[in-house]
Amino acid sequence: MAEDLDLVVFGAGGVTGRNVAAYLASRAGEGTLRWAAAGRDAAKVQGVLDQLGVSPPEVITADVSDPDSLAAMASRTRVVLDLVGPYTRYGRPVIDACLAGRAHYADLTGELPFVRGIIDAHHERAVQAGIKVVQVCGFEALPADLLVAQLAELAAAEPGDGLRSVDVEVAMTAPPGRPHASDMVSGGTFQSMATLTGADDAAMALDPAVLIPDEASAASVRVRSPITLHPRRGADGVVIAPMAPAPYINPGVIHRSELLRAQARGETFEPFRYREGIAMGGRPVTMPARWLAGAAMGATMSAMGALARSGPTIRRPMAGAMAKLGPSSGFGPTGARLEQWRWRMTAVGLTRSGRQLHATLDADGHPGYLATARLLGEAGILLSEDGATPPAGGCLTPAAALGTECLPRFARAGLRFSSGVGAPARA
Repeated sequence: MAEDLDLVVFGAGGVTGRNVAAYLASRAGEGTLRWAAAGRDAAKVQGVLDQLGVSPPEVITADVSDPDSLAAMASRTRVVLDLVGPYTRYGRPVIDACLAGRAHYADLTGELPFVRGIIDAHHERAVQAGIKVVQVCGFEALPADLLVAQLAELAAAEPGDGLRSVDVEVAMTAPPGRPHASDMVSGGTFQSMATLTGADDAAMALDPAVLIPDEASAASVRVRSPITLHPRRGADGVVIAPMAPAPYINPGVIHRSELLRAQARGETFEPFRYREGIAMGGRPVTMPARWLAGAAMGATMSAMGALARSGPTIRRPMAGAMAKLGPSSGFGPTGARLEQWRWRMTAVGLTRSGRQLHATLDADGHPGYLATARLLGEAGILLSEDGATPPAGGCLTPAAALGTECLPRFARAGLRFSSGVGAPARA
């Protein structure tokens, strides 16, 4: 079948998928973007999008249990954006179809053992075909990955220099009023976490070098940059709590990006220490409460890690209970509450020569729902355009797939990147 589309949003009827579709519809009005929505039940997808006032040019029927439908979808488009999770359960057939149909692929998974399995199975094939398989392409881990890529380029501007350490902090401003349960973790994210917890390879997710196949390089990452879960003091006295919804996702992506960057430049891979977290600011009188909240978040993440390391007789029943008792896919906030969030992510790097560097992202929209959808949508548009991203194929991180030349484009999605030498300006 002839390629007649630039982008297909597979899973456009879900909470995030419909927001991706809405973003593409708004961007299509600016030019000649050819896109379509897709899902298991085309009529249902059409109905969901109609309620949002989104009119895709076409809705394609495609089902993960029907390889022929996936092949037909992938063969028509330059890029497939996959919103059908949990990806450990449903992602591989879509990736297989994209590689066979020579379509670039991007998703939002945070299930790093699944990502590692795709790297092991398909990286060389994707390299040879010039096809990009880009995973973990939402709030986890595209913003942090691109910020660190900016720092790495600033560091490399000085011959022989490189990053020694990077600290990433995110500060969020929620809408006014009473917090909602759906503000924190979407049903899709929760179900992915439950699926990952029950998997035989769940403990791999705790490894900061999970996405690095070479054992010597992986060992150097584990020594240099272990994942820590306790709260710490940041700049200006703020408390830095573990990253949400999980502190185990971004580090693996960041370190793989550095490995791919070193390989592309023909350099020896030298990992840097990477730390991240949520900046919990406020009045001085609330400092004890913030330390307690950070400690509670760390304890929760530690408990998740202990469960991932436990035996199958404990882990699998607990994962099943999580899936049944937790929110289902489709649970999430809507309307004005999505738009009213504001957040800033700041990366501060120290080079081996002692220079301090910074990169900052100021963003609009709920990070886990609206901003994520717009990030993925704009990334998909970039992947669909000839020459907009680096030419190399493979199983890539967002930074390796997109590069930094395209960062100004994300302003259209409400995400504004900047970088420089020295300490960052405080908001």
